[in-house]
Amino acid sequence: IIAVASGKGGVGKSTVACNLAISLKRSGLKVGLLDADFYGPSVPILLGRRHEMAQGDENGRIYPLDAHGLRFISFGLFIKESDPVIWRGPMLANVLRQFLFDVNWGELDVLVLDLPPGTGDVQLSLSQFVDLDGVVIVSTPQELALLDVTKGVQMFRQVKVPIVGVVENMSSFVCDSCDKEHFIFGPSRAEELAQRLETNLLGRIPLESSLRESGDEGHPYMENESHKGRPAWNSYLEIANKLGSIVR
Repeated sequence: IIAVASGKGGVGKSTVACNLAISLKRSGLKVGLLDADFYGPSVPILLGRRHEMAQGDENGRIYPLDAHGLRFISFGLFIKESDPVIWRGPMLANVLRQFLFDVNWGELDVLVLDLPPGTGDVQLSLSQFVDLDGVVIVSTPQELALLDVTKGVQMFRQVKVPIVGVVENMSSFVCDSCDKEHFIFGPSRAEELAQRLETNLLGRIPLESSLRESGDEGHPYMENESHKGRPAWNSYLEIANKLGSIVR
């Protein structure tokens, strides 16, 4: 069971979680994806199952949906996209427990959890419900994001959850016309961050227009063979390989 977390919102955590899950699936593993970002459940959009609803049986078991070879569940399958989630922590904890134990996941090798940003009730409840094999922390090179990453790492360590490593998302951008690498959010701080936190650097994912387009269209980047060999594609495969070797 691997969680994907971030210290703050807006760093592309859900996109990383989806494409990382598909990258692990490409390596031959049976993978499930649990969207625990209850206030902003975006996984149905990213996986192209927008406006669909989850179903259950008379025994209270919930059936996950299948998308691109992944089994997934999300609170977005139970509410309308325009509906706000105005719930306190105990209510969210109950839903998280249901998603973990009342979903008919079947046989899985890896369950990837997309956590909400920050250090709130969901993260604490998760650490009490299951023994996580590790957490992948997603950040961008911005100083504000790095400060929040440190808080998130310390929170997980306080509740005895191992940090698998950090992923620097939106690390750089290569211009189509000039082939020059531009550091839009500042120079890469990935190596420095990993050393400071005494953890692994799993990889740096560059910006690509196709990453944004694939997410908006519901066709995950790592499921599209036309992206094979591109910088972001190679980064995701590198991260998945490192993650697999660490948790096995």
